[in-house]
Amino acid sequence: MQLRCSLAVTSYESLLSRRVLDDTKQYNIMEDSIQSDRRKFLKTSGVAAAATSLPAAAYAQVEGKSEIKVALVGCGGRGTGAVSQTLNVEGAKLVAVADAFPDKTQGVINNIKGRFKEKVDVPAERMFHGFDAYKKAIEFADMVILTTPPGFRPEMFEYAVSRGKHVFMEKPIATDAAGIRRVLAAAKEADAKKLKVVCGLQRRYQKSYTATHQEVMEGRIGKVLGSQVYWNGGGVWVRPRKKEQSEMEYQMRNWYYFNWLCGDHICEQHVHNIDVANWFMGGHPTVAQGMGGRQQRIGPDFGEIFDHHFVELQYEGGGYTNSQCRHQRGCMNRVTEVIIGEKGRAYPGRITDNDGKIIWKLNEKSKNPYQVEHDELHRHIREDKPINNAYYTAESTMTSIIGRMATYSGKELKWEEALNSEISIMPKNYAWDADPGPKMDPETGLYPCPEPGVTKVI
Repeated sequence: MQLRCSLAVTSYESLLSRRVLDDTKQYNIMEDSIQSDRRKFLKTSGVAAAATSLPAAAYAQVEGKSEIKVALVGCGGRGTGAVSQTLNVEGAKLVAVADAFPDKTQGVINNIKGRFKEKVDVPAERMFHGFDAYKKAIEFADMVILTTPPGFRPEMFEYAVSRGKHVFMEKPIATDAAGIRRVLAAAKEADAKKLKVVCGLQRRYQKSYTATHQEVMEGRIGKVLGSQVYWNGGGVWVRPRKKEQSEMEYQMRNWYYFNWLCGDHICEQHVHNIDVANWFMGGHPTVAQGMGGRQQRIGPDFGEIFDHHFVELQYEGGGYTNSQCRHQRGCMNRVTEVIIGEKGRAYPGRITDNDGKIIWKLNEKSKNPYQVEHDELHRHIREDKPINNAYYTAESTMTSIIGRMATYSGKELKWEEALNSEISIMPKNYAWDADPGPKMDPETGLYPCPEPGVTKVI
């Protein structure tokens, strides 16, 4: 399956002509911020745009229908969580599931059937597996949940939009610049078809963040100068190799440790914090440079990714974000963001002056933002109100990618050159016996690791 496509470059400015409206103060704030971010992103970058249009009859229409039929593509832990949140919404029904692996499709049904009973209507003939399973499941739905490893996201989002389906898709939404360009082209098509798109950067739907953002935008800390963002922890699961597995299956089962599937942890996890930085800084960085490597997580089970990254992101106007992410056990753990202003510091749900005295604090509990994402998507679908998170999610994913490119190469990179990189890290085709790309060294038993000063990313 060929993943690269020939795309004509157009101006981002032409991708945006609408403003999202909402009924509540919280979501007016949230969505106005989303639109502002999107306009800045579209204005300062270039995007590939090639879209196939379908007749209006092919679009997912739910007006007057009692149910929104949902297909789940990607049946792991995040898929189980996302479909559970969607099924918590009145009128949602799961009608099809898809995954590369048959044990995953059956597993998600076993997990949720007892809780949601009649809201799960997935007979065996609508449980699809294999590399093209997503195409089959999508045909049965009004709305699609995309929760596979992120390397597959551009192609699957592109296909769902081509079939006229509303979409919830998890972050990150690509693992290389070519994928970002495909997502942006599909986002433009989604707008043209009036499809609704929500993405899993749930801090954008969390009151402790949206209320803090409002305070900062109203000048509570003065001019925003920069930010510090962190995802430092001990790391995630490892799934050891089994003798019967092909290289493709092993990498897909152990997807977190291969860039074509995951994008490295700076992309897969730290994108949350980087998204907050972009949101409060008012756009994406113009320049990135950094350092990283692997010191603790270096065995054959850990693929090709780094275990630490530190990236300096420079923004238009001179502001900086310092970004840290680390997967090393026994070290300091920190997952948060600090926004630095002339007169104070902003944290999720509170603001201090420069002496550390609290000058504002949110005095209400945030609703579960994972649930709010799905509530809002379904509400926008039923009320036919525009919403498309793909733009700012592409911006933040690309910021994570340029950070990885900077640490892997050791070079200072400009946004435009990174976004327009022609280096694709995706396999040329998908099959269980196909070559996924990264190869273990038979002598060392290790996968090659990027080498700053040597590795090429542009």
